[in-house]
Amino acid sequence: MYKLIIFIFLALPFASFSQTVSTGTIYDYSKKSLTVPGVTIRNLNNKKVVSANAAGKFTVPAKVGDLLEFSFVGYTTDTLYLTNLLPKTIYMVVRSNNLNDVNINGVKINKEVLSKDPMAEKYTLMGTGGNLYRKKMTDKVGGLSLNLGHGKYKRQQRLEAELEQKESYNAEIDRNFTEKTIKELTKLDGEELKNFMIIYRPSTLKIQEQRPFNYPYYIAQAYQAWLKLSPKEKKLQDLPNLKKVDNQM
Repeated sequence: MYKLIIFIFLALPFASFSQTVSTGTIYDYSKKSLTVPGVTIRNLNNKKVVSANAAGKFTVPAKVGDLLEFSFVGYTTDTLYLTNLLPKTIYMVVRSNNLNDVNINGVKINKEVLSKDPMAEKYTLMGTGGNLYRKKMTDKVGGLSLNLGHGKYKRQQRLEAELEQKESYNAEIDRNFTEKTIKELTKLDGEELKNFMIIYRPSTLKIQEQRPFNYPYYIAQAYQAWLKLSPKEKKLQDLPNLKKVDNQM
């Protein structure tokens, strides 16, 4: 009986410790089997900071509802919202330096690009008869028809591509920003849940700028902002009476 009491006494600290930490292993996103050692894991709630060991494994003091931040040189900093304390598998995305990071607001077009080609008159066109006739590009017909509508076609292509991309982002939002997901993370329900989804639905621009987009973290941050709203602000305001607006104008 004495040995049993000692065993229970010694086991209690380990049982309580297992309930107040988050553990896991960190891998490279592009090379799924490659672990990433040395990653800094920071609990943004209790300010505890640890590092992953040589095998990419970590243990950090945490509880359900905490936000963990993962950062390492050469990788994109990411966050994880804890919905449970089960062992986690984390994938770090390599930070890429591409042309999207370049500020092009100050770019100027070289005027020479827009100037007339001095060699244009040397091009020739074939006649419609049985013989071949040389025709200079100075003629009003000369080659101009080759580019008619080209700019408009390119603009149309670009517009269609942008619309297709926007539809893709909206479909992604619909899959991740759902009533079920939000209810599990925030416990909101009924009218409050619907109002929350309308007010805080992420824009396609936000999704595009933050790839890959961390939906649980965004929902957690949005919920913190929601809690600070007044009861009136949490309710969707009715649209103004258009007749009254017209009379006032």
